[in-house]
Amino acid sequence: MLLRMSSLFLRTLRDDPADAEVPSHKLLVRAGYVRRVAPGIYSWLPLGKMVLENVTKIVREEMNRMGGQEVLFPALLPREYYEATGRWTEYGDTLFRLQDRKGADYLLGPTHEELFTEMVKSEYSSYKDYPVTLYQIQTKYRDEARPRAGILRGREFLMKDSYSFDLDDDGLKRSYEQHRETYIRTFDRLGITYKIVFATSGAMGGSASEEFLAPTPTGEDTFVACHSCGYAANAEAVVTPAPAARSYDDLPALQVLDTPTPRPSTPSSRTSTSTTACPSPLPTPSRTSSSRSARPAPTRSRRWS
Repeated sequence: MLLRMSSLFLRTLRDDPADAEVPSHKLLVRAGYVRRVAPGIYSWLPLGKMVLENVTKIVREEMNRMGGQEVLFPALLPREYYEATGRWTEYGDTLFRLQDRKGADYLLGPTHEELFTEMVKSEYSSYKDYPVTLYQIQTKYRDEARPRAGILRGREFLMKDSYSFDLDDDGLKRSYEQHRETYIRTFDRLGITYKIVFATSGAMGGSASEEFLAPTPTGEDTFVACHSCGYAANAEAVVTPAPAARSYDDLPALQVLDTPTPRPSTPSSRTSTSTTACPSPLPTPSRTSSSRSARPAPTRSRRWS
């Protein structure tokens, strides 16, 4: 496709948009890639649409290379599928809910586990049909409480979601590793710097979860990482190991000691101060108008997605 600046539908901006907080949001708007329609909702102009399609093309190629088969579900979904799994109420205010003219409840799909499961259940009837991996690249809707950072956290966004159906745990592990390698190839082709970290499954469910996070100063997720052993985990999924068991056999027996309440001192022209030795001397507090103990600021490894 040949693009000519003389006919390209494009209008760049001189100044940053007032609602933009992060550099990516400012640049996308100023360069004429996206335009804001409402909080968390954006239109894609020709240049942005071409980039979006190129990213989608890479994702689709890698998923097909893995053996996944693409399907497409509707975004408008009836209540009963999510009622059966309990997620009609579990999602809470995150769901966009609506009713048709007859009063039937619907929602705009935030994710499609229920629909994938129902499709495979209705189409396959023999164990010989498995394993199978299905995926879709489709618009999702989530009523974010505070949409921010432009297209990074929106109420309407394009997402690839993939689901494998396996006969046993070994097959599940193989499918997981296939997806993991596929994501690694995808992000490598896109040229994105990323970190794979342990995570919590949240409303999606599952016994194990990993996230691919792109470290950036303008993100809103935090993970911790050990540069020695390579361990990395989302701050919500960090597991602190319990200390090793300690034996108390070599310690002296416990004793009960009297601790009488000290008598209040009485004013006197002559006073004396007695001090006791402390194995760990306490620091002398500075003289300020308010007496508060100073605590050192905690240190942690902070990264953003």
